[in-house]
Amino acid sequence: DLKLVLMSATIDAREICTALGAQLISCEGKMFPVAIRYAGDTPAEDIVEATVRTIRAAHQEQEGDILAFLPGAGEIRCCAEALGASLGQTHICPLYGLLTLDEQRRAIAPSRPGERKVVLATPVAETSLTIEGVRIVVDAGYCRKPVFDARTSLAHLETVRISKDMAAQRAGRAGRVASGVCYRLWSQGTAHRMAELRQPEILEADLAPLALEVAAFGEPHPERLPWLTPPPPQSLKAAQALLVSLGALDEAGRITPHGSKMAKLPCHPRIAQLLLTASDDAQKALAADIAALLEEKDP
Repeated sequence: DLKLVLMSATIDAREICTALGAQLISCEGKMFPVAIRYAGDTPAEDIVEATVRTIRAAHQEQEGDILAFLPGAGEIRCCAEALGASLGQTHICPLYGLLTLDEQRRAIAPSRPGERKVVLATPVAETSLTIEGVRIVVDAGYCRKPVFDARTSLAHLETVRISKDMAAQRAGRAGRVASGVCYRLWSQGTAHRMAELRQPEILEADLAPLALEVAAFGEPHPERLPWLTPPPPQSLKAAQALLVSLGALDEAGRITPHGSKMAKLPCHPRIAQLLLTASDDAQKALAADIAALLEEKDP
C-alpha cells in the first residue's frame, strides 16, 4: 500500500530513479524569460564593491525588486552599509539565517504598491523560498561551504565559485512573476569553466555526526550501506577514530552506552562529549553556554 515520493527542485532525479528502480515524474512549472548579462570576472575580495555598483546600475535601468546573492552575512552587512540611502526610498533588506524571524519576514514580504526593495541574501534564497516582486537578480557567483580537513578532524569555511546548476537556480528567481534580468559578476569564459553540478556534501563534510547516527541505527560498518554517493573511506575512518577516542564507539565500530547518550543530543559529537562529561551543576551550566555559542554563534 505504501508509495514513497522523493521531491526536489534541484536534485539529479535520474540518478536516484536508476538506483531505486523508480519512475521519474517531472513538472516544469511556469517560468518567464530571464535575460542574462555578464559583467566580467570579479575576484572574491572585490565582490562587495562590484555588487553595490551593479545594484545601483540595475536599480536605474530596470523595474521591480532586486535580489542579490552574496556568500555570507559579512558581505551582506558590508553591502548594506555601502548602499546606505543611495537608492532613495528603496528598502535594503538583509536575509540570512542568524537574523530574527521578523527581519526575515520583512525581506520575504512583497513590496507595497509604489515601493521597491533590495534583498541581500545568502544561498538560502536559491531554493527554499520565493520572494514576490523580484524582477532583477545580481549574482556575485560565490558561495561559502564547509570543507572537512581529515588531518585536523575539523571543518572550515571556504569561499568558492558556484556551479552551473546553482547559477541557473539563482537566475530563475528573476522570472517567477514576470520577465526579468540577471546580472552575473563573471565572464562568459568563466561560465564555460564552471562545474556542471554542485558537489555532494558527503564528499567534503565532517562525517563524525553521520558515523555516530549510523552506529546508533545498528550498523557498525557504514560503508556497507547502499549510498547514492559513498562517503570517502579516509574521511569515514577519521570520523570513526574520533568517535572511538570519545568513547562513543568500541574498536569494532559498535556504539557504546556513552555513544547512545551522545546520539540523543542534537549537536556535534564533540559538543555532546562536552555536555555529557560536565561533572557538577556549575560545569554543566558552563558547558551548556559554551555549546550554545559554538553551535549557534555569539548572539
